[in-house]
Amino acid sequence: MKKQIIQNAEIINEGQRFTGSVSIVDGKIESIVKGEFTQIEKENSELIDATGKWLIPGVIDDQVHFREPGLTHKGEIYTEAKAAVAGGVTSYMEMPNTNPQTLTLQLLEDKYKRASDVSLANYSFYMGASNDNLDEVLRTDPRKVCGVKVFMGSSTGNMLVDKEEVLSELFRNSSLLIATHNEDEEIIRKNIEYYKSQYGEDVPISAHPLIRTAEACYRSSAKAIELASRFNTRLHILHLSSAREMELFAPGNVKDKKITAEVCVHHLWFNDQDYAKYGTRIKWNPSIKAESDRQGLLEALRTDRIDVVATDHAPHTIEEKTNTYFKAPSGGPLVQHSLVTMLELSRKGEFPVEEVIRKMCHAPSELFRVEKRGFIREGYHADLVLIDPSASWTVEPDNIFYKCKWSPFEGTTFSHQITHTWVNGNLVYHQGTFNEESRGKRLLFE
Repeated sequence: MKKQIIQNAEIINEGQRFTGSVSIVDGKIESIVKGEFTQIEKENSELIDATGKWLIPGVIDDQVHFREPGLTHKGEIYTEAKAAVAGGVTSYMEMPNTNPQTLTLQLLEDKYKRASDVSLANYSFYMGASNDNLDEVLRTDPRKVCGVKVFMGSSTGNMLVDKEEVLSELFRNSSLLIATHNEDEEIIRKNIEYYKSQYGEDVPISAHPLIRTAEACYRSSAKAIELASRFNTRLHILHLSSAREMELFAPGNVKDKKITAEVCVHHLWFNDQDYAKYGTRIKWNPSIKAESDRQGLLEALRTDRIDVVATDHAPHTIEEKTNTYFKAPSGGPLVQHSLVTMLELSRKGEFPVEEVIRKMCHAPSELFRVEKRGFIREGYHADLVLIDPSASWTVEPDNIFYKCKWSPFEGTTFSHQITHTWVNGNLVYHQGTFNEESRGKRLLFE
């Protein structure tokens, strides 16, 4: 591989900004300098002029659903990884609720094999937990797998883990990080019964946060934290959505925590007043809640109660989404637009750009102990992203790369544009075109 030099970029990394250049050799970051390399150092190198652009580490998204196997009419590893790199996401961690569900080590390895064949981005896959596969979970290698996903709330199929003895054994014995979806099933069922008594099957989408309430989230999250505290377990609670839950988490450095928290971009961008405009397109579990909840999440992000930002990218076809409340599935495609969404929130004054990089690149690497990714450091894998901070653009169907070809951000104008994405030193995305020959690598964990 020819030596590459990205020169005259504004490098944003580890809380610092400076104009500098980065050299890439054999897929790794060889050198980082302020200003430019010497003329001798630049000889026989491919030069990329990054004047006026920001250079950041690649985003690590710790929660996506790429729908393969079994649900590939919605998305697949190949298409969704392409959308990811177009959005500056160079590594992802994918969830087990596919068809079949990833509940055995063989099914887990099948997904890794598929990703090695087709994924432009780096990848890891969660092992799934059920009431019946504890032995398989406990045999999973924490060096090669990002964690185990536990649904402690409503789920599809048999992935709801609601047996107390199974939860206790899992939290007591797992060497893997445990990542949880937290909503209390009993509360949700009672709320569904109430709203069905009022509306029958024609429950309005505006009732979604009244069915999947902050109380349902709080009760389940508190239970997970109690278990983790009792057994000294590494616990990561996914897609937090309510201000009340924030009291459960302590501020501090992510490297020092055993109990950590994630927020997703849609809970930072939308509130319950947006259901009137977007309808079931913004139906997610957990639900988008009140503006006070959105503000509480933003404040928790600023004060380090929340540690990382992700997407919960979960595509469905537009035909599936434009259905009545109970028939429309929850989830939506986000991975192409998460970084620009966070940069837009930064532009609006919610937090500095350096914090966006910390929460989307550095902190996921530290939380999951990802080996040599998430930072611009010599010797690290060259997962890098160039951003034009003054190139506004509007999300439209012809620039959406998801297989489902729609986005809840359609019609939104963003102020920043991803122009280049490198994965392991390979330029996989450049101004709307992809290097289809490149492949990402399996993430490893320290």
